Amino acid sequence: MLLFFIVGLLVHFVFFASIFDIYFTSPLVHGMAPQFTPLPPPARRLVLIVADGLRADALYELDEKGNSRAPFIRNIIMHEGSWGISHTRVPTESRPGHVALIAGFYEDVSAVAKGWKENPVEFDSLFNQSKYTWSWGSPDILNMFAKDASGNHVFTYCYDADIEDFGAKDATKLDTWVFDNIKEFFHAARNNQSLFSKLNEDKVVFFLHLLGIDTNGHAHRPTSREYKDNIKLVDKGIKEIVSLLKEFYGNDEKTAFVFTSDHGMTDWGFHGAGHHSETFTPFVAWGAGIKYPQKASDQQFNDELLKGWKLEYWKRQDINQADIAPLMASLIGVPFPLNSVGILPVNYLNNTDVFKAESMYTNAKQILEQFKVKMTQKKEVTLPFLFTPFNLLSDYKQLDILRKVRSYIKQENYDEAVILCMELIHLSLEGLSYYHTYDRFFLGISVLLGFVGWASYVSLLIIKTHSSLTRSVNKEVKKPSHLLLCSFMAIGILMTFFLLIQACPWTYYVYCLLPVPIWYAVLKEYQVIQDLVTSLCTFPPRHFVGSLLAFALGIEVLVLSFFYRYMLTAGLIVFAGWPFTTQLWTRAKNISMSWIFFCLLLAVFPLMPVVGRKPDIFLVMCAGLLVLLLSLFVVTSLIKTKDSFLNDQLLLHLFQMLSTVLSMWAVYSTHNSLLKKQGLPLTNQVVSWIILATSFVVPLLSPRNLLERLFSILVSSMSTYLLLSTGYEALFPLVLSCLMFVWIHIEQETLQQSGVSWKQKVTSIYFSYNTDITQFRQLCMDDIRRAYFLVFFLVIAFFGTGNIASINSFDLASVYCFLTVFSPFMMGALMLWKIFIPFVLVMCAFEAVQLTTQLSSKSLFLMVLVISDIMALHFFFLVKDYGSWLDIGTSISHYVIVMCLSIVLVFLNGLAQLLTTKKLRVYGQPKSHLI
Repeated sequence: MLLFFIVGLLVHFVFFASIFDIYFTSPLVHGMAPQFTPLPPPARRLVLIVADGLRADALYELDEKGNSRAPFIRNIIMHEGSWGISHTRVPTESRPGHVALIAGFYEDVSAVAKGWKENPVEFDSLFNQSKYTWSWGSPDILNMFAKDASGNHVFTYCYDADIEDFGAKDATKLDTWVFDNIKEFFHAARNNQSLFSKLNEDKVVFFLHLLGIDTNGHAHRPTSREYKDNIKLVDKGIKEIVSLLKEFYGNDEKTAFVFTSDHGMTDWGFHGAGHHSETFTPFVAWGAGIKYPQKASDQQFNDELLKGWKLEYWKRQDINQADIAPLMASLIGVPFPLNSVGILPVNYLNNTDVFKAESMYTNAKQILEQFKVKMTQKKEVTLPFLFTPFNLLSDYKQLDILRKVRSYIKQENYDEAVILCMELIHLSLEGLSYYHTYDRFFLGISVLLGFVGWASYVSLLIIKTHSSLTRSVNKEVKKPSHLLLCSFMAIGILMTFFLLIQACPWTYYVYCLLPVPIWYAVLKEYQVIQDLVTSLCTFPPRHFVGSLLAFALGIEVLVLSFFYRYMLTAGLIVFAGWPFTTQLWTRAKNISMSWIFFCLLLAVFPLMPVVGRKPDIFLVMCAGLLVLLLSLFVVTSLIKTKDSFLNDQLLLHLFQMLSTVLSMWAVYSTHNSLLKKQGLPLTNQVVSWIILATSFVVPLLSPRNLLERLFSILVSSMSTYLLLSTGYEALFPLVLSCLMFVWIHIEQETLQQSGVSWKQKVTSIYFSYNTDITQFRQLCMDDIRRAYFLVFFLVIAFFGTGNIASINSFDLASVYCFLTVFSPFMMGALMLWKIFIPFVLVMCAFEAVQLTTQLSSKSLFLMVLVISDIMALHFFFLVKDYGSWLDIGTSISHYVIVMCLSIVLVFLNGLAQLLTTKKLRVYGQPKSHLI
């Protein structure tokens, strides 16, 4: 059994990792030559100002009095520069946004594994190409662009990361720190000749990273006064910095200014997914080389934002976020970042037509260089007769377009040159995507074969070892022929030789060779397959087809629930009607009524809005009170009994009740303290961490009696869950656990009706590591339903109070009882545990179901594995590599979630066994086999 779990874990890890090699590989290539425009640039220096977390509408809209929150920026839009919306891509996080802005490419999602802090791949940037770059702001952003910059020319001035506190009284200090330090810097430069000379060089960049708006948005929401006041402060600070630079450089009009944001923010303070409030960011440019405002009476935009912003008469020019990097490079005359895929927005340039044409020509050559390197790399590792080139951009086509562009420029036909450059850029980008996904089909087929083979093998293993389906067929078991083994060995050798010739990465060997031993193991059981087919032929066709359709429909409901949460509600309603289809309604009416009630009550949660949009501490307090009432009921029941260990149990329950009370106090107190901008009290923080730590240990002190232990796990888990809750989700684990308690009882009743004479009261069942395997029985059709129930409840545990967006971007307010200083790994770990708590409750209940139904954990676990693998196979087919980035990211996330379910299930099963069967003994406590 241990060997099977290890092999299964490795197989699923390979399936899980394959998605990163197929879809999440880095798009970057190296070895290109720098490309820059030969004509003199319009600006000598560039100022890039990024207001982190600033939404486009928050900047452009007028307040309730009809005034702008950013009067200086609005004056720029109307009198000095050009403006529009910068469209970001998913994920809308700080690191990918800044990489797109400064390096010109959309970073692959695999960088999230580094916490967006370390560079998973080296990349070129505008800062690296500049003569000098000075930057001020957050260490998380500034350091990643200075780390791999060549030479000593990128200088960073960062505040301490500890002041990035979401519970701070005044988050605007993050921005005032930047403005104050810039003023001090230029003041000191007047008395420092060396620094003064560097500042007066060409190709200089100043980068201002302003984090205050993002911090206030997370802490108080973008609709709050704090968020809006922070915008006013930033606008005032920018005005002062612009005035300072004009004075320092003697109004030489050689400074270009770019103001934008890395991402926006939803109304409830999130970012990371693809809502318009996150992907629409402001973009305003002015100064040297930038067009002055242009009047426009009719603008082609369907979002109806212009009239609301009172900007319908000033021409709006939207761009993609990656287009900003080539724009800034052309303004100061530095080479375009080597990995940039941005397209120069020539409509922003205030320069000659020849400069625009030459700049577009440079842009086209820079992206074409990437295409040529990508094609060469793929061609070198592919057999000549198997290589399929990108025919839309052949060598002849490249030379022909470049020749025509040069000819148009010489003939002063600049508009045609720009149009032809755009065509070449789009073809190059299409070709880059083609070669980037060149091996996708081949790898996908390999993984698909492995998937189907593994699911088939597990199914055969279940039938062979845990059912009596094939036992009625008496045939002599034959050993597999040597021909079968030799055939699969030959296939493996040929595949290895094929991959070796093409110099494929080592991971390709894993994906392509894994199906070989899996399918050998499947076909080796041809005797079981033959017996199975013979047995199925004896089943009534109507019964067989009906069962198959019911199973398929159940799988599809689970799959659809990932897209539509209300499908979980529909499933629970069907579950509620299940007792009416059996004898349960007549033989166990009270249990059936409880089952129906809690199924319908739990069905409400998937219909609720996603957690985090509107905090409601009152509901958190209500959940805590319900836990206290349940605990009080248990304590009262204990007092009525005459148990020799009554004192120990009472002390344990009283301690857990105290933990619940402290959790309620910590949540309420922290909420009020943050509202008053007094930060997170140290006492609350210490209490919260103690409760979290003890929640792992306290259940192990309780008796191993089934109901006692499960209730202890629930109360301890709820104490932690309350600390991580902000609203109605605090009630979710409580309702889910009540349904789990009823599930345990109803499964025991179902078992008795199936003809099993042995029945033990639930109150007399004890968890134990040394389970008597002689009590285990063979599987029956009803056990497939039990396995399906488990998978359904696990999906409910995951999506009951959220959806895929709540995974990509969680509510930071949920962890404020533990910490408010920004720490992505610690905050992520706390949110992960919040997600795991309902999982653990379901798995512990499943352990009890196994005991009450006399089934081995191995047999039921194997059935669950098959169900989850069938779901994963669905999502493998549903993965997209086209459409919007949100569609692509969501489809991949679904696959990753289901694959994680298969892998995490192994660990959850072990954790549930530990929580239910392990017993810690307090010093001096007498031993007893019952506890």
